[in-house]
Amino acid sequence: MTAFWFLTAPKTLFDQADPRLSAGDPQVGRPVFLAGSCGSCHATPGQANPLLLGGGMTLASPFGVFRPPNISPNVKDGIGSWSAADLANALIAGVSPASRHYYPAFPYTSYTGLDVRDVADLYAYLRTLPAVSGRPPPHDLPFFARIRRLIGLWKLFFFARERQAPNVAGDAVFNRGAYLVEAVTHCAECHSTRNVLGAIKPTTRYAGGPDAEGTGFVPNITARRLSGWTQADVSEMLATGKTPQGGHVGSAMVDVIANLSQLPQADRDAIARYIKSLPPVDTPHP
Repeated sequence: MTAFWFLTAPKTLFDQADPRLSAGDPQVGRPVFLAGSCGSCHATPGQANPLLLGGGMTLASPFGVFRPPNISPNVKDGIGSWSAADLANALIAGVSPASRHYYPAFPYTSYTGLDVRDVADLYAYLRTLPAVSGRPPPHDLPFFARIRRLIGLWKLFFFARERQAPNVAGDAVFNRGAYLVEAVTHCAECHSTRNVLGAIKPTTRYAGGPDAEGTGFVPNITARRLSGWTQADVSEMLATGKTPQGGHVGSAMVDVIANLSQLPQADRDAIARYIKSLPPVDTPHP
């Protein structure tokens, strides 16, 4: 039991005096916020402003219902009392300021690849947003899933902290796309199939699979399905939601496009470049 307690303990990576997290730039942090689709999960439901980050969306899963928290600058109900180091530990280590494991419904399994300076800039941007009062209801989970220490065990098997995005091409555009896709936009979190413990199956990465909320099937975005798309087609879809066949993306991708359409064109082109490089993987059977 002592070994279990030690091995599953929440482990932070950043202390409060970390110089890399000082003096973030909110203007640089805004594109990080958009690329990460932070407002898509944390905006208060039932209102049109994606910058009112009061949380409360209902996210169904095989493990119960998760409700993203208030991440507005409200000191009492949001993250207004957090430091930049607290945010970095949440995003990169999956650990709260209260030293508790976060559930991987929060995609820190991808955000762990974030550049620390981007976290500092994101923190600065979040501080400029409106403070929203109120906290969402708690997660609705079965008893076993409420034992947070078990998440520490899950992390031992499935979580590689500070995982670096691929950097193999020696090309700035490709490497920028790899960073955005693998870490910031966390595309694999939706476009992959998960095992019974909720971790991505490596052999299905980007090959699509059942929607985590049980409401449909997320498409394959490897060359197996997008072989007929050009890089320009992918970039256009990221800006407008239009597909080469004349259709439009739907479901959760509508919010994703609303965010990505506000990024610099160079970033959408980099994302498209990287996605077009993904090797073909067969779509898993439902």
